[in-house]
Amino acid sequence: MKKILICLLLIPFKVLAFNSSAKAAILMDMDSKRILYANNINYVQSVASISKIMTAICVIENIDIEKRVVVGDEVLKAYGSGIYVQQGEKLKIKDLLYGLMMRSGNDAAIVLAKNVGGSVDGFVKIMNEKAKILGMKNTIFNNPSGLDENDDGNLSSAYDMALLMSYAMKNKYFKKIVSTKEYILKTNKNVYKWRNKNKLLYSYKYVTGGKTGYTKKAKRTLVTTASKNNLNLVVVTINDGNDFLDHTNLFEEAFDNYKNFLLLNKGNLSIPLENYYKDNNLYIKRKITYPLTSNEENILKLKFELNKVRNYKNNTKVGLVKVYFGDLVVRKENIYVKVKS
Repeated sequence: MKKILICLLLIPFKVLAFNSSAKAAILMDMDSKRILYANNINYVQSVASISKIMTAICVIENIDIEKRVVVGDEVLKAYGSGIYVQQGEKLKIKDLLYGLMMRSGNDAAIVLAKNVGGSVDGFVKIMNEKAKILGMKNTIFNNPSGLDENDDGNLSSAYDMALLMSYAMKNKYFKKIVSTKEYILKTNKNVYKWRNKNKLLYSYKYVTGGKTGYTKKAKRTLVTTASKNNLNLVVVTINDGNDFLDHTNLFEEAFDNYKNFLLLNKGNLSIPLENYYKDNNLYIKRKITYPLTSNEENILKLKFELNKVRNYKNNTKVGLVKVYFGDLVVRKENIYVKVKS
């Protein structure tokens, strides 16, 4: 199999100097995963209730959120922040998810864990399996709430939580829940009106979601996302007493200095092929974007690696397109062939 290499010179780059008061913090572009600001991003500690981001996405992916459930005696084990659902109360999975993410309900976390995993331990296994799939190498979950139970809470890093949030925000149900400011619910036992604890939803117009967290051990933890001019960002801070202001400032500096460049749109590619694939089209399934400043210094490159595949069929993978940030590959997309009939 012969390989064809084609390089296109694009635009240079530069990283700006951001700042925060956190023990650990990260500002990341959710689409390209480019890190725009990094402070101790692989530092591992208890992350408190931002753990519930994993709880929520694992629930959404493993059960029908419209399913009605009855709160069982598992709720009697809940303590700390809650939505105060009662044993015998009937509500939908999605209602518990709103209570989980808007009000950080530890009782909601336990009820959801039982209904999805059969038990808390069964659900925690699902959480840790998902963490491995997402490449969260410095993360271990021990419960669905984030509480530091017997000094055995959930351990993670700013980088891992940014990866998780970037993934979760691709889910339309998750994104809707974490962007909701108020939610009203009537059950067979109560009427609830919840207001989201994420203050940036009310004070910063570009915020699209997030999750707060706090325990005495972890201190204040916060994950928020914001979007402006097709630039979709996530900020994670760990042990930060000034977190809401820090998140706002990080978003503002990024939006002021970065533009999200479209490098390749999804669909057909126009590149030299030496006529090997004749009149058939080559294409990629996802668009490629990358955030860049106006005064970049080094070189951003696209490299197309095409294989001369024998006996190829429609939608056969025939190569890769790689985005180089200097000498580092920061993005890869498969190239496929579309056989014309």
